Amino acid sequence: MDSNQSELFHSINQFTRHFSKVLNESLVPLGLYAAQWTIIYRLKTGGPSTQKELSSYLGVEAPTMTRTLARLEKAGWITRTIGKDKREKKIMLTDTAIHEYDNWLHAVRTSESHVLKNITVEEINIMIKLMAKMKENMVPGTYTS
Repeated sequence: MDSNQSELFHSINQFTRHFSKVLNESLVPLGLYAAQWTIIYRLKTGGPSTQKELSSYLGVEAPTMTRTLARLEKAGWITRTIGKDKREKKIMLTDTAIHEYDNWLHAVRTSESHVLKNITVEEINIMIKLMAKMKENMVPGTYTS
């Protein structure tokens, strides 16, 4: 692997860690963590989902998702209802979470705006396209070590 590639992936990893910290600084006072926000956001924008669907969408292992969902449920942000199959439970936002959503979204958008200061719309669109291409290359079974 060439040094530019190594630097790219190191930079992505470091950015992700630092951005999570920035989000936590904005969200924790509102009773939420960045990792929990990703689930809240997905449920709000995509509707009720199963744990498996959330794990797959977010690329999170099942045990981690189980713990995070348990914390969200204990906090009163989500509820689980029986789906089509009695073994399948749909996870949805509670009325309390829906009421708080705009506050969380505002905190996240403020953090994003701060991070994107001096970044052009064109640069954002290029990054979106590049990330989509890289994600397509991560389809399981399409690469080997």
